[in-house]
Amino acid sequence: MTDPVAITPQAKADILAQALPYIRKFHGKTMVIKYGGNAMTDPALQAAFAADVVLLKLVGINPVVVHGGGPQIENALSRLGKKGEFIQGMRVTDAETMEVVEWVLAGEVQQDIVGLINQAGGKAVGLTGRDGGLIRAKKLKMVDAKDPNIEYDVGQVGDIESIDPSVVKALQADAFIPVISPIGFGENNESYNINADVVAGKLASVLKAEKLVLLTNTTGVLDKAGNLLTDLTARRIDELFEDGTISGGMLPKISGALDAAKSGVNAVHIIDGRVPHVMLLEILTEQAYGTMIRSH
Repeated sequence: MTDPVAITPQAKADILAQALPYIRKFHGKTMVIKYGGNAMTDPALQAAFAADVVLLKLVGINPVVVHGGGPQIENALSRLGKKGEFIQGMRVTDAETMEVVEWVLAGEVQQDIVGLINQAGGKAVGLTGRDGGLIRAKKLKMVDAKDPNIEYDVGQVGDIESIDPSVVKALQADAFIPVISPIGFGENNESYNINADVVAGKLASVLKAEKLVLLTNTTGVLDKAGNLLTDLTARRIDELFEDGTISGGMLPKISGALDAAKSGVNAVHIIDGRVPHVMLLEILTEQAYGTMIRSH
């Protein structure tokens, strides 16, 4: 990182002037931000993230934060002597694990993020899928990737049935920043653990967000030679799925991003959460710091 003191006043003015067209373009628009990975566990990156969210709000953009918490859940389970079990990337969630997921996500992690944003000068409010009937869910039917006749029981893992964004809109209208834990509820008031990328993508679609920003532990989508692909269309991504360029942990991320792009979100950004202030760099400057997926 450049030493801030070493930047000349002229260079600072140029940087601010460069941000102006972007601020004007996105003023009044909603951005859904999926917050996870290193950005969430490194104190310096946490502070930079909170400052970025507050700055976006102050220049008239409406950030909505959806957070994950895999490592924190893993730590809590191991303290209880439970071992996390995964099938096809999904955490098997029995009733006891679900209790842990709820108190880690909606208690510890969410409240940490709310506190950080408030400390940076924002007004954050924590929500789960129960608040305002935000996320209705049903049990996820997990079919074997190779044999569709085999179905796994992954417990209280949820599939989103519907999202009612009215509580989010009410908070936005009153200068609050919503921070959402990816927990849904079913018809019998049971809780469901839902993949945070999926919640962020669906919420972005329902809110008709201008952008969906996914903070990850990678530089973005890479081609087979390891080069960053900065600008992709939905059609190009289908080709990258076909030839196996996109695989592993990137699959659920990208498919959620693709669904959002196809359902009206103008652009999805997959960016490296390990870079301080990466959101501002990606959104308010000409320089690409990750992969942007355009809807057309």
